[in-house]
Amino acid sequence: MPAMIRVLINSYACCPNMGSEPGMGWNWIISLAKYCECFVISEGEFRPQVEQWLSLNENEAIASRLHFYWLPIGGNDAEKSARIRKMCWNQGDWRFYIYYRKWQQQAARKADEIIARQPTNIPIQILHQLNMIGFREPGYLWRTARKYDIPLVWGPINAKEGFPMAYARNASLGQRTFLFIKNVITKVQLAVMPRVRCMARMSNVIIAASSDAQYSIEKYWRKRSICINESGCPSPAGEVGRKDNAETKQFDVLWCGRMIFSKQLDIAIRAMAKVDIPNAVLHVVGGGDDEGYRELADKMRVNVRWYGQVSHQEVQRLMKQMDLLLFTSVFEGTPHVVLESIVNQLPVVCYNTCGQGDVVNDSVGITIPLSDPKQSVCDFAEVLTWLYKYPEQLAWRMSNCNSRAKELTWDSKARQMMDIYKSI
Repeated sequence: MPAMIRVLINSYACCPNMGSEPGMGWNWIISLAKYCECFVISEGEFRPQVEQWLSLNENEAIASRLHFYWLPIGGNDAEKSARIRKMCWNQGDWRFYIYYRKWQQQAARKADEIIARQPTNIPIQILHQLNMIGFREPGYLWRTARKYDIPLVWGPINAKEGFPMAYARNASLGQRTFLFIKNVITKVQLAVMPRVRCMARMSNVIIAASSDAQYSIEKYWRKRSICINESGCPSPAGEVGRKDNAETKQFDVLWCGRMIFSKQLDIAIRAMAKVDIPNAVLHVVGGGDDEGYRELADKMRVNVRWYGQVSHQEVQRLMKQMDLLLFTSVFEGTPHVVLESIVNQLPVVCYNTCGQGDVVNDSVGITIPLSDPKQSVCDFAEVLTWLYKYPEQLAWRMSNCNSRAKELTWDSKARQMMDIYKSI
C-alpha cells in the first residue's frame, strides 16, 4: 500500500465549530487529513479548541495524521498577541497587515525548519498556502518551494476585481467614493504587486474561490486556475420535512443577511412589490439597522416579517418552512447561508456572481445576471412569479438539492484537492 502524501499547510486561522476564515481553515484541514498527513502552521489564537478536539477519542484516527505548529502573532508576549488579534477581527484595520506580513515571514522560516527535520525517505511532498483567502498577502511559501523544489498550491483565493458600482447607487457619497478608490487599488494590486506575482508564478496550482476570481487570475497573472469554492457544507442528512403550501396558502420567501447595502435588501423588497403573487410574504432574518428597509417595505406595501438576528438553529428551522431563499448580495465570498439552504432542500434565487453563482446551478435554483438595480428588480420579480405559477419547477429543484449538497460537501472538496496534490 503506497504511503500517504505528506502536505505542509499554512493556515493562519483554524478553529473547530466556527465560521468564517477559522472554520474554513479547520474544515479543509480535517477533511484533507482523511486522505493525507498534514503538517499545519497556524497562529495559535484557537490552540485550546484545536487541542481539545484532537484529544477526543472519537477523533483519534484523523488526529494521528495532524501535526500542528503554533506561531502566536505577538511571539511570547500574550498581551501583544491579543491586541493584534483584535485588529484582525476589526475588519478594515490596516495595522493588522503589518503584523500579518511579519507572521507570514515567520511561518516560511518555520516551514523550512519542518522540512529540514523530516527523514529523507519520507519528505514533505506538497506545500499549500491555504488561508487567509485574500490575494493581497500571499505569504512566503513560494520561497520555501523554490529553496526545496517542492510543488506549491495556493488557495482557494478570492481575487475579484471589485465591487459592481452600478449597485452602489443607494450608498452614501462617502461609501461610493471608498468603493471606487478600493476598486482602483485592487486592480493595481492585481496587476503589479511583486510578491503576489511571485506567488502566482511559483505556484504549481492556484485554486480560485469563484469563477470571478478565476477570471481575474487569468487576466492579470496569465495563469490558469481551478475553481473550488472555499466553503463546503456538511453531508446532507437525507430528506428534510418541508411545509405543505396548501396549509398556509401563502408563498414564503426567505432573505437572510446583515443589513448592509452590499446585501441589497432593498432590491428584494422592490422585487416582492412587483411580483404577481397573492399572499406573498418576505421573511427577513439578520442584524443591523433595518429602519430604512422597514420604511421602504411599508411604502411599497410589501408583507414583510422581521426576525432580527436569530440563532443558527432558528435559521435552520425557518429554512424548512420556506418556499425559496432570495439572496440578493452582489459582493461575497461563498456565502454559507446559500450552502445551508441547499442542505435544507430550499431552492435559491440569486445573482450569477461570487461564490453563490458557482454553487447555485439550474438544478437547485435560478440565477440572474448582474446589470443594474432597476433591471434586477424586474428580473427577480419575473423569476419569483414564474416559480410560483409553476410549482412543479420549484418542487423539482427541491428534489435535486440533496444530490447537489453531496457535490458541495467538505469531503467532496477534499477529494478534489487530493486529485490536485497527486497530479503535481
